[in-house]
Parts: sequence; structure tokens; C-alpha cells
Amino acid sequence: MKKFTGFPEGSKLSTTAFPATFFTELMPMIDDLAEFKVIVYSLWALNQKEGEFRYLLREEYDNEILLEGLRAAKPTAAAETTLEHALARAVARNVLLCAPVTLEDNEFEIFCVNSHKGRRNISQVQAGQFIKGFDGRPIEILPERPNIFTLYEQCIGSLTAHIKDILIEAQETYHREWIEEALNLAVVNNKRKWSYVAAILKRWETEGKNDDFSRGLAKEDSKRYITGKYADFIEH
Repeated sequence: MKKFTGFPEGSKLSTTAFPATFFTELMPMIDDLAEFKVIVYSLWALNQKEGEFRYLLREEYDNEILLEGLRAAKPTAAAETTLEHALARAVARNVLLCAPVTLEDNEFEIFCVNSHKGRRNISQVQAGQFIKGFDGRPIEILPERPNIFTLYEQCIGSLTAHIKDILIEAQETYHREWIEEALNLAVVNNKRKWSYVAAILKRWETEGKNDDFSRGLAKEDSKRYITGKYADFIEH
């Protein structure tokens, strides 16, 4: 039996945070030592990553530290085989989440821990909401887009039931990207009123959308474009 020499002290000791439920709920469930080691490694490796959106590539599990630990867990099996089985068990247990990715004819898998951020990452990858990465990362996951109600609150003000109805109807009439851009224009031009946003959307619909129209609206009185269902809207 190999003996551990002990943890170093002071600045030499880096730490990895584990959620309390790992010990109280998850650990009692795990009945396979190799699976346990793969899960612990995943939590540690993800903690070494930087940025908001963290994931592990399948190839990152093929390192000698983990493989040596898996050989100790199952000495009679090839470490690579043990790794595949352990990963499959961790995914089947819903501790790790896995998503296949195709990027420029290159296919690979990413793994996240089943946390709020991990679920968000995987769902965005499955929805194709990612771009080609940089700094050695094959992909970058795009920030989650706020829904139209959240964006309205951020750009203009508080919601009422009437405003919600107007926003729902606007989503049925205009492209989501148009609404988002028009709300942002309202902030940039310090015109934090739905009447201004509605004027931009109406003009894009009738005259076509391009940067010239957007710039022009910033110099004009938007109220003269308000007609129909927006005419009686209470401004904020």
C-alpha cells in the first residue's frame, strides 16, 4: 500500500469547493469506485477552468493522474475501458451532463456537472447557441439571452399586465432581434419609452430595416409614428 505524505500548508495548498449535497446525497448513492473518481476529477478539473461557461472535453479525461487512479480502482481492466464505463455511469446517474458538438466537420463531446450553470451550458449547446472558441477552447457558449420581459425591465421600467400583453403581441408581430435592438436603441438615445420602441419597429416594418433608418429615428419625434394599438399605450 502506498502511503500519502500529507497535505502541504499555507500558500502551497490550493483548494476545490464541493457542494454540500455531494457528501449528503450523492456520495451515498455511488457504488462504483471508478465512477466516484471520475466525478471527483470532474469537479476538480472544472474548478481549474476560467470564465462563466465551463466544460470539459472528452480528451481531458485521458490524463495519467486520472488513469492511474482508475487502474488502482480496477487493476484487472484496462484503464481506458474503466474510464469509458465510469463516464457512462456518471452520465446515466445524471451527475455529469454530456452533449455532442459538431464544428467545422469536427465532432467531439463536452461534459458539465449537473448544476444550474451546467444545465444551462448543455441546453445552449444543444440549441446551437455557441461560437468557435479561442485560447485552446473549441467552442465558446454564448451568454444566455434574457427574455423580452426581462429586457423591457432592464431598458425601460417595471412591467404591468397591460405591458405584458403589448410585449407578447409585439413578439408575434416582429422578429425578436428587432425588438431587442429597438429596446437597446431606446437606452442609447435616452428615450426609455415603449412609444419610441414601437415607432422604430413600425418604421422598420414599413420602410425596411437598416442602420440609416435606425440613426434617423434618433433625431425624430417618435410619437408621430404611433398608430393603432400603440396609440393609447401608457408611456414609461
